[in-house]
Amino acid sequence: MNESVNKWIEEHLDDLIEDLKGFVSINSVQGSYEQGKPFGDGPFDALNFAIDLCDKYGFSVKNYNSYVGTADFDPELPRTLDMLCHCDVVPAGEGWTVTEPFKPVVKDGRIYGRGTSDDKGPLLCALYAMRAIKECGVPLKKGVRLIMGSDEETGSSDIEKYYAVEPEAEMTFSPDAEFPLINIEKGQFRAGIVKSFEESKTLPRLVSLEAGVAVNAVPQKAVITLEGLDMNMAEAPMDEVAKECGVTCEQTGMNEITVIGESAHASTPELGKNAGIAALMLVAKLPLPECEQIKAIKNVLKLFPYGVTDGSGLGIKMSDAESHDLTCTLDMFHITTTGLDLMFDSRTPLIATKENCEDVAGKSIESLGLEFESKGIVPPHAVPSDSEFVQKLLKSYETVTGLKGEAMAIGGGTYVHELKNGVAFGAVLPGVDTRMHGADEFFDLDNIVIATKVYAEAIIELCS
Repeated sequence: MNESVNKWIEEHLDDLIEDLKGFVSINSVQGSYEQGKPFGDGPFDALNFAIDLCDKYGFSVKNYNSYVGTADFDPELPRTLDMLCHCDVVPAGEGWTVTEPFKPVVKDGRIYGRGTSDDKGPLLCALYAMRAIKECGVPLKKGVRLIMGSDEETGSSDIEKYYAVEPEAEMTFSPDAEFPLINIEKGQFRAGIVKSFEESKTLPRLVSLEAGVAVNAVPQKAVITLEGLDMNMAEAPMDEVAKECGVTCEQTGMNEITVIGESAHASTPELGKNAGIAALMLVAKLPLPECEQIKAIKNVLKLFPYGVTDGSGLGIKMSDAESHDLTCTLDMFHITTTGLDLMFDSRTPLIATKENCEDVAGKSIESLGLEFESKGIVPPHAVPSDSEFVQKLLKSYETVTGLKGEAMAIGGGTYVHELKNGVAFGAVLPGVDTRMHGADEFFDLDNIVIATKVYAEAIIELCS
């Protein structure tokens, strides 16, 4: 380790925190398109704040039409290492207690605010690592570039624009996840299940079932609307489903039942309680006459039994040593008296193919008289764990932290998913939930120091 660089980082923590406060104070949630501001005022202001900061600290900067900004350590050095970060944030949301989302505050060794850990704090860790090396006079033989996007949370069209005019660097890491290092991102298989049927006029009947806000999130809420049912007859089935699934079932209107479960990301569906599937179970248990609609619902439950998230109902359960288990979750529900329209999200290991995954799922769905709609599998992303790049990053992490470094696989996707030699590297330490995307998002000050030291060590290791 370079002790002068580490000492500089420790001595400049207050400066980093002040810069981060200014950065977080900018509400950079995606807004409406304006000429020259592709993602609205907030991302534009945040991107320019970051670019101006890099310029202030003596780096060569460039603005790519307000989609992306870059800062080069030394533009005369050969492009070797890119650090890919973003300035935009998810919406503020509700439930904040420590501070307001865009009024950052330092309390009990943490800085709170939207974007502190995703991804404004990590971006500044990377910038300050560059600054520490520069101001300590550590010579580099290879170039390092900080890339700052402004659309990571809503589609990453910023990076598409950037790489349309710039080549990938030899190596890229994104400080937009957690340590030690993520070298494998599973593939993504999303598909629809649809069915049209003749409307049943026989009462009682199901009028509608709605659940899900996004295909990549386990639904936390489902609403069932009925017609002609004595709601007293629903009490026992509601209690049964509530007990069996660990959800809440309440009558919320004269003919309405609301099921409340627990949301989770589609990459970790086992952490949620799927209100949509619980609602299907409840409908199947209600004293409703058999019809095409009810038959279709019961067939869906054969494909997606409650609590089963390994794809076995579809016949696609699989696993491999590197990327581990396939996950699968049914997340979007729209059922009426004349049709059913559902969507599921599966995260697929490296061994998944069209033949053993997509085709098998399609046959399972169609065998039950349902229709299958798919756009195929988004390929997984993998960088060999034994590559010199990955091993040097892990060595840097171990040197600074004293912790064991290992490459990991995840079901989610990061900024580097489309890059040939890109990995996610920090900035959050293992086992720490910084409440990214939630209320009271924070970043520990100790974590900020450690991450900055790790990035400085990695730059020196890779570019000297």
